[in-house]
Amino acid sequence: MVPRLQARAVIPTVPDNTKSRGPSEKSDFPWWLLVAGMIAVALGIAILISPIYGQVFTTVSQGIWITVWVSLLAFFLASAFGLLLAVMSLSEHVAVRQIARFYVEIVRGIPLLVLLFYIAFVGATAVVWLWNFMTQPLQAAGLLDPLQVRDFSLLWRAIIALMLAYAAFLAEIFRAGIQAVDKGQIEAAKALGLKRFQRFRLIVMPQAIRTILPPYGNDFISMVKDSSLVSVLGVVDVTQMGKVYASGSFRFFETYSVVAYIYLVLTISLSLGLRWLERRLNRR
Repeated sequence: MVPRLQARAVIPTVPDNTKSRGPSEKSDFPWWLLVAGMIAVALGIAILISPIYGQVFTTVSQGIWITVWVSLLAFFLASAFGLLLAVMSLSEHVAVRQIARFYVEIVRGIPLLVLLFYIAFVGATAVVWLWNFMTQPLQAAGLLDPLQVRDFSLLWRAIIALMLAYAAFLAEIFRAGIQAVDKGQIEAAKALGLKRFQRFRLIVMPQAIRTILPPYGNDFISMVKDSSLVSVLGVVDVTQMGKVYASGSFRFFETYSVVAYIYLVLTISLSLGLRWLERRLNRR
C-alpha cells in the first residue's frame, strides 16, 4: 500500500512586536501637564499681583473647605453603601440580588441634579413626616419637640443626595472588581476553612483593589466636580461663593476663571496622586 501523504499547513511565526507598538510611559512626556502647569502658574501670578483677582480668590476660596468636606464625606458614605450593594448583587438569594439591581438601575437612570432636588425637597419632607409619626407618643408627652423641615440642614440633604447617586455607580465598580478575582482562589480559601468574611478580606479585596482603583479614583474626581451642584441649594461651596461674588460685582470673567482654576488644581492633583498610587500597586 502506498502511504497516504498528509499535508500540513505551515504557519509562519510572526515576531511579537506588540510591546513596541505605541509609546511607552517613559517615552511619552506629559506635555499636557507642562501646559497645564504653565497656565496654573500664570493664573497664580495674576492672583498674587492683581488686586481684582486677589479679591476674587480671597472670597471664593472661603468655600474650598465646604467643597472638600462634601466630596470626602459623600464619597466615603457612597463607597460603604456601594460596597453593600455590590455584595447584595452577588448574593445567593434571588430577592436580595433583585433589590440591589433595582436600586442600581433606577438611580443610575435619574440625572444627578434631579435626584438632588428630589432628595432635598421631597425626600427631606418624607423623612421629617416619618420621624414625627414614629415619635408622636414622645411629642404628646412633651419629651420631644416635633421636627420641622427647616431643621433638616441643606448641607446634609446635598451630601445624602450625592451619596445615594454615587453608590449606584460604585456598586457596579465593586461588583466588577470582585468578579474579576479568580474563582479557583476562592475555592482554595474555602478548602482551607476560611469563613466568608475572611475570604473577602484576605483573598478577594486585596486582588480586586487593583482592578477597582482606576475607575474608583475617576469617580472620586467626578464627585469633586459634581459637588458644585450643591450650590443650587445655597450651600456655600466654591461655586456658590463665585456665583454670589459675580452677581454682586459683575466681574464674571475674573470670578469664574478663578473658580475653574480652583477646581482644576483639585482635580489634576488628585489625578496625579491616583496615577502614582496605581504605579505603586502594579510594581508589587
